[in-house]
Formats: sequence, C-alpha cells, structure tokens
Amino acid sequence: MNPAEMLRILDSIARDRNVDRDLLISDLEQAMVSAARKYYNSIDTEEFVCKVDRVSGSMTLTRHGEPMTIEPQSFGRIAAQTFKQVMIQKFREDERNSVYEAFSKKVGDIVTGVAQRYEGGALVVTVDRAEAFMPRSEQIPGEQFQAGDRVRCLILDVRDTGSQVKIVLSRSHPDFIKRLFEVEVPEVAERVIEIKAMAREAGYRTKLAVSSVDNKVDAVGACVGVRGSRIKNIVDELNGEKIDIVRWNESSQILIANALKPAEVAEISLCFELGRGTVVVNDDQLSLAIGKRGQNVRLAARLTGWDIDILTPPEFNKGLEIMAETLKQVEGVTEEMLDRLAALGMISVFDVEDVGADVLAEELGIEPEVAARIVDLAGGRAKEVAAQQAKDKEEAERKRLEDEAAARRLLEGGLGENAVQTSTADEARADDILGLGAPLETPSNASQG
Repeated sequence: MNPAEMLRILDSIARDRNVDRDLLISDLEQAMVSAARKYYNSIDTEEFVCKVDRVSGSMTLTRHGEPMTIEPQSFGRIAAQTFKQVMIQKFREDERNSVYEAFSKKVGDIVTGVAQRYEGGALVVTVDRAEAFMPRSEQIPGEQFQAGDRVRCLILDVRDTGSQVKIVLSRSHPDFIKRLFEVEVPEVAERVIEIKAMAREAGYRTKLAVSSVDNKVDAVGACVGVRGSRIKNIVDELNGEKIDIVRWNESSQILIANALKPAEVAEISLCFELGRGTVVVNDDQLSLAIGKRGQNVRLAARLTGWDIDILTPPEFNKGLEIMAETLKQVEGVTEEMLDRLAALGMISVFDVEDVGADVLAEELGIEPEVAARIVDLAGGRAKEVAAQQAKDKEEAERKRLEDEAAARRLLEGGLGENAVQTSTADEARADDILGLGAPLETPSNASQG
C-alpha cells in the first residue's frame, strides 16, 4: 500500500474512533512483527523489529537488527491473516480504552444521547458514538422512548468488563435532578444556592431542601423562577414529575414542618433517642400531610432523616393520657417526670418501651429498678393498645366494606322495580359512600411544578 494512503486511513480511523494516531501506528508495527514471526515460525519476541515513519509512512522491517531482504507482501496468506487479526484486536482494545477513559471522567454528568432500541427491558442509547444502556431500574416508571428519540440522562457508572466498556445511564437517580437544577438555575451551578437534601420517588414526586449562602438571594424563589419558568423546564424534562422545593433549616422541627408542606403542622415533638418526630396536624390537614399512598410523609422522612408519625390532636392527647395513667401506677413517678418524658418526645407507652430502662434512669434520675418497672408496665400496656388498635382498624374496614356493598346494591337497582324511582338524595348518599362525589378542595403547593 502507498505509505501516504496508509497514513490517511490511519488518520481517518483515529478521528472516527477517537483513538490517538501514534497508538494506531504502534499497533500496526506490532501486527507486522507478528506476521513476520508467523512467516518464519519464530518464537523470539525480539527477533523482528518494525518501524513506521510518522511523517512519510515508510516502513522498515529488521531481523536481528539487519534490514530484511524479503518484502512483507511476500509473507503469504497465513501471515497476512495473522497481521489482520492482530490489527483488529489492537484497534478494538485501543477504542475500548479510549471510550473508558473518556466516559469515566464524565460519571455524574448529564449527557444527551439518541435512543436505539430496548433489550430485555434496558434502553440502549448512543452517546458520543458509544453505546450505553439504561437498566429498567434506572428508568422513570411509565416512560417510553422510540428509536431516534433524544434522551437526556445521567452517566451513572462506567465499567470495563474486559471485552467491552459498559456505560450505565440513569434518569431515576436523585443526582439527575441535581444536575438539571445546575443547568436551569445558575445560582445552583455557582454554589450560591446549595441543595442540602433530597428525596425522590422517580416519576411521581421529589422533595428538595435548599439554602442560600447569600442573604440577598431567595433560595426557593430562585429555583422556582419567574412564574415558575425554571421549575417548569425541569418538570417538563421529567414528564410531569412533581417537585416540592422547601427551605432548609438547621432546626429539625422547622425542617420537618417545611418538608410536610403543603400541609399545615400544628405541633412537632422530637424524640432524639429514637430518631422519631411526632407531628400533630388538624383533621382537615391529615390526608394532605400523609399524601397519596403515604408519599408526602415518606419523602419528608427521607428528606429530614427522621422517622415521622402523623397524629391528630385527639390521638396525640390520648397517647399522653394512656402513658400518664400507666406510669402513675409506679410509686415515685410524678407529674414533673411525665412532663419531662413529653419534653423528650416520649408521648406514648410505645416510646417508653422502645427507649429502655437505661435511658429512663438517666433522664429522670431514678433508680434502675424503678426504670425497669416503668418499662415493664409500658410494654404490657403497649400490647393492649396495639391489640385494641388492630381491632378498631378491622372493625372500621368491615364497616367500610359493608357501606360500599350497600351503596352498590342501591346503585344497581337493589330496590327491585322501584329502583328507578330512587330519589336524588339517595343517589347522592351512595356517591358519598363510594367516594364518587365532588372532590374536596385542598391547598395547592406553590412550590410544586
């Protein structure tokens, strides 16, 4: 082959595969040495040396330091096949190393690729001429891409498996949202606004706690943008996933109250020994605080790092009353001690049982025997309360099922021939029982996208 033509081909391969040109020339030299050894059946790795001029492309092949009289073109078919196999192997290794080196530096970055196909549930995406894949576990539930669709995702991991480089992508990882905020909110990229904590259920809802290092910059307002413009771009990218942005606070009580928004919190009691926060909300705020299928309180717990229990005022007071009634049976337990327990966040016999005798003895300044007696009594009463709660729950569920069955019979004409004359009031009552009536209005979250 013409030396200039050979260099031109190597330059083209180097550009297309993003491999260093000198590395390809070194591979060619090694492949030519392998071909010569094959032709002469040599096992000496230093017998042959090949040098290719990087400028002119001329090739020099020596044996034991002396120029060879035979041209490489005369090596024959077997040697030529060896040359070809070595070249292909070396080129693939170089390309794999180049891909690994390039993408290992991008772990944690957002990239844009093109969807190709699904393989066993995993989405194959082309990113910068390299094939990457997004496992089902890293996809947003319900999200589907067609071949040729643009895919914006996070490079989660890069693995060298020996035969190939596996690039793992994600759209469900919490860091994906962090990077989106860095793109859409300059203050986050510049570290003026810091994302202190995050909790996400991909495809459904995300909560972020943000704070600002500059008193002049409103962290929540900057993330939301004018008329929600910034948050809207992120929500659109996530196909409508709701995002709650809450203000960070070093006080756990304030942070929990912020995290449970849009629900309004009446009172918060923290038990540091158990890492548990008991939140009291009014009846009209209960469903809002818990959220659909418990999502709001679950994300708030993950965001704040506290186990969160949601109670109404009657439930909260009942727990305190049962605890006081139980512990007063122990000689030496005073009202002051009960107030002390409540101040420590122990608001039920379950809490007293969980913290144990050692903590009670230390906090209340009582004898270990008295503390053990308190824990025993609390444990016994806790079992009774748990059994009663289970019974009440079972009874409520039974009544609900009976009401639904009665309502269905009413709607399906259970009154016989007179069913057609069912009054509007009866139908409305049946709708209420089944939950088919007009939904109640609930306060909207201003920070949601």
